[in-house]
Amino acid sequence: MAGVIFDVDGTLLDTMPVWHDAGARFLGTLGIQAEEGLGDILFTETVESGAQYLIDHYGLDMSIPEIAQGINDQMEKCYREEADFKEGALELLNRVRELEIPMVVASSTDRPFLEIAFDRLGIRDYFQAILTCLEVGATKHNPAIFYEAVHRMKTDIPETWVFEDGLYAIRTAGKEGFRTVGVYDPTSEADQEQIKISADFYYRSLADFDIL
Repeated sequence: MAGVIFDVDGTLLDTMPVWHDAGARFLGTLGIQAEEGLGDILFTETVESGAQYLIDHYGLDMSIPEIAQGINDQMEKCYREEADFKEGALELLNRVRELEIPMVVASSTDRPFLEIAFDRLGIRDYFQAILTCLEVGATKHNPAIFYEAVHRMKTDIPETWVFEDGLYAIRTAGKEGFRTVGVYDPTSEADQEQIKISADFYYRSLADFDIL
């Protein structure tokens, strides 16, 4: 293990449930009760298409940018006040740091949210870089963010480990030759069997990671 690439939401931080319920949280600020299953409907949408769904189905007299900002405000509140480590995550970060193995974050979440949470949790300086899909210009269906991470760490791909909770990201990294660790998160319950098959290693909890 020459270097480690960590996803954040659902891997290091227990924030995926909040992302799942972001639309309902936003509607709650307007005094509107969300329909059952709204989180599942919006989870695969972009911010823009999700905002359009809320306009169409709840009759909101708001623009897409206004709704997007409202949802982002709810998420910022989460990272500023609520976001916490998943079980075993901090212990693993501390162990990797003790061994002086370089670490980089590769996340689909925008940088300001990550920095807010990392500063509050005291781990921002653990990482050589914080990389986001927005800044790289590609989602994790594309390996660009993983290649940028190894460039920053100056590590070889076969000796670089990727910790992820998302099936598509695990498959992307695995196809490029990275060592992959699948991490369980309830919001990806339906993908767990495929994650077990696709990842080199699989853990229900990072507290069980015993390779280091």
